[in-house]
Amino acid sequence: MSQFFQVHPENPQARLIKQAVEIVRAGGVIVYPTDSSYAIGCRIGEKNAVERIRRLRRLDDKHNFTLVCRDLSQLGVFAKVDTVAFRLLRAYTPGPYTFILNATREVPRMLLHPKRRTIGLRVPEHPIAQALLAELDEPLISSSLILPGEQLPMSDPYEMRQVLEHHVDLIIDGGFGGLEASTVIGLVDDEVEVIRVGCGDPAPFTELA
Repeated sequence: MSQFFQVHPENPQARLIKQAVEIVRAGGVIVYPTDSSYAIGCRIGEKNAVERIRRLRRLDDKHNFTLVCRDLSQLGVFAKVDTVAFRLLRAYTPGPYTFILNATREVPRMLLHPKRRTIGLRVPEHPIAQALLAELDEPLISSSLILPGEQLPMSDPYEMRQVLEHHVDLIIDGGFGGLEASTVIGLVDDEVEVIRVGCGDPAPFTELA
């Protein structure tokens, strides 16, 4: 049965954040809020945890997970960032955007797009997500909390508790979540492409595409 932490959405309790990170470091799967919607995530390199997420969401091996990073410097370890990409990343992170970039050798093969060696990365603005990433000091492998057969992410933490209590190790209740996933922007080979429109305004990128 999963644990259920009620964490203040603006001033996360340090004690609960530390406990949450201990669960992640032990190979656990957690549900946590971001500035777009709730996400489900685990520690980078935890193959068993990644497979649990795949089974829960019924994802095939072609699904692209996202690396959720604390800041641009951490993101730069896992992605090749050219001048155009850096300018856009600096302007629109943290925020409700996922950026597709060419991956570096630091990215585990299981997370790469099988043909293009790209990876999705984002820097969330939500205080709980930021507190988790700061305490963990490494990215979280994440996916939007959209269950099989559903079009929208789960948003009610108490419903998550009922549905997911035997499938994840921790649910962080940070209040009701958003109903849209992040906007996905491709920044590969000096090209800008709006891949998915979510809660982040795509207009600044549409003008460049």
